[in-house]
Amino acid sequence: MSWNLFKKKPVQPSGNGTDSKSKPILDNKPLPTKTADIPASTPKPIAQLPNEMALKNKTTCGYVAEKISMEDIENLFPIRNYDQEKLLAFTADLKAEVHPMQTILFHCGNTTDSALYLLKGTISLADENGKVYEIAAGTGEAKFPISSGSIHTATAVAKTDVSVLRVSQKILSPKYAPLSPFSTLVIPEELTKNQLLSGFMHHYNNEELNIPSLPDVAIKLRNAMQNDAGVADIVKIIQHDAVISAKLIGLANCPLYLSAIPVKTCFEAVNRIGLNATRNLVIGLSINRIFKTDSPLIKKYLDEIWKESISISIISFVLATITKQANPEEALLAGLISNIGAVPFLSFAANLPREYCTATDIELALPYVKGPVGHKILSDWGFAEEYRKVPLYAADWYQNNSEKLSLTDIVVLSRLHWKIGHNKKFELPIVSSIPAASKLKNFSLSPERSLTILHEAKQQINDTMRAFSG
Repeated sequence: MSWNLFKKKPVQPSGNGTDSKSKPILDNKPLPTKTADIPASTPKPIAQLPNEMALKNKTTCGYVAEKISMEDIENLFPIRNYDQEKLLAFTADLKAEVHPMQTILFHCGNTTDSALYLLKGTISLADENGKVYEIAAGTGEAKFPISSGSIHTATAVAKTDVSVLRVSQKILSPKYAPLSPFSTLVIPEELTKNQLLSGFMHHYNNEELNIPSLPDVAIKLRNAMQNDAGVADIVKIIQHDAVISAKLIGLANCPLYLSAIPVKTCFEAVNRIGLNATRNLVIGLSINRIFKTDSPLIKKYLDEIWKESISISIISFVLATITKQANPEEALLAGLISNIGAVPFLSFAANLPREYCTATDIELALPYVKGPVGHKILSDWGFAEEYRKVPLYAADWYQNNSEKLSLTDIVVLSRLHWKIGHNKKFELPIVSSIPAASKLKNFSLSPERSLTILHEAKQQINDTMRAFSG
């Protein structure tokens, strides 16, 4: 995996939804009309659970394999988001699987090409560390797949008789991912009458928008590093911007880089952080400047999005540090740019009459705007492709565009953790069920582990927030 932030000649995506160095990341094939083939190793009842407690073997099940109804599907994420025609095709001749109590549905560490939803009953999940948690049908957690990654990160056992739905993982590919090229806006039919979104799309397609430029200090720093500039030259560039210089010193003294001896100068800060990390942090600090507006309504949205971006970036830093599969500073920058596509849209909305710009219109439009516009901004700024993918897929729990853990995977996991800790009203999947979690090596995520990560990140988020926003 290449961790270079910038490339001199960015590769443009091809017209078939692929790039020149990776597998296709958009699956435009029609949905199958039947569920995926059930693997040969169909789950069988067992006489012992992983904790070695002997239980009476039960080979009959109180449920019968019923046909899946539209009502069943409409409660499941992300399948419920498909249009009516696809839902009808998906449910044709589709039946649930039923298994008696004590059945092992899947083992931790096993590979799979299917996702599993719990329709009836209760299951227990045990991670590789022996931590056990339960999911019951009808709860918010059961609306999401209990397993969807390529490798199971827990062992699932039927605590009661259960009815489950097994589907191909291809079903979970993002429905609203933009067509190639990735910067193309795609508006769903139900929002074609949204005046705000239609007006923005017209200006965007005609290149009449004021797309923000990469701040001057970040451009100079990038050019200097491409020419192998030393620490002294880098410090001179940063010191020309007194605000960025002061914030960088603040970051060098925050919990991310805590040391017994505080730094007092920009030179000391760069030496402590390192050149590549300094470059990433200066870009992150510069990005804050484009989250500005005089409109009270739009300012509210921009402030919320910026605070969310900082929180996600710090959790990304913590996850990358713990898992040792990504560069922490690169993960931090990926979190900061994950919502960058919202800025031109909100700036456009700020200049419209109030009747064209209601809070409802903004909230309906943002999910379809942030990804493609974010991809365009990062392309214009010369970011490497791995960063350009982050805005496109950061909000998709089931994106699975790489075999190895990517920056997008880190941001997806961090966004899930942020939502877990930020507001309990969200309906969320369990962390071990999403594909990104299955790519972690020698490290498993469970509800208990997630709470630990959030606890570790909390103080860092509060202190780093001041450094970025001060």
